[in-house]
Amino acid sequence: MDSDVPASRRIVVGVDGSPSSRQALRWAVGHARLTGAAVDAVLCWALPTMYGRAPASVDRELGHAAEQVLARAVSAAVGDGRPAEIRETAVLGNAAEVLVERAHGADLLVVGCRGHGGFTGALLGSVGQHCVQHAPCPVVVIRGTEG
Repeated sequence: MDSDVPASRRIVVGVDGSPSSRQALRWAVGHARLTGAAVDAVLCWALPTMYGRAPASVDRELGHAAEQVLARAVSAAVGDGRPAEIRETAVLGNAAEVLVERAHGADLLVVGCRGHGGFTGALLGSVGQHCVQHAPCPVVVIRGTEG
């Protein structure tokens, strides 16, 4: 990978550990390899709903667990020999909002189509739908086919 890749050559990909997000990550890495872009793999997590605020130690533990899930997902998707620059970030926040924000200045935003939610025939999930409607760059939605 050329170390002179401009900062603007960047692909943001949402990762949640699901099969479709692993496919989205593989697609993003393949595209990055062709275009010389870096990949920003972003996993978003949220605090469990509860009364009051959790201690800071719980925040740290959940953040660390999210980082581990992301690292495993990246490793499973691309293996040990990374063919492109991949930056891993676990972020506390709403996935749709965080991904759109992270996509500012990016060449592409890539998301998987993970589930059905309440509509089995829906072509996009809620995160994908939000990203397609609000992202400041082109969005690629990868429909999962692996089990």
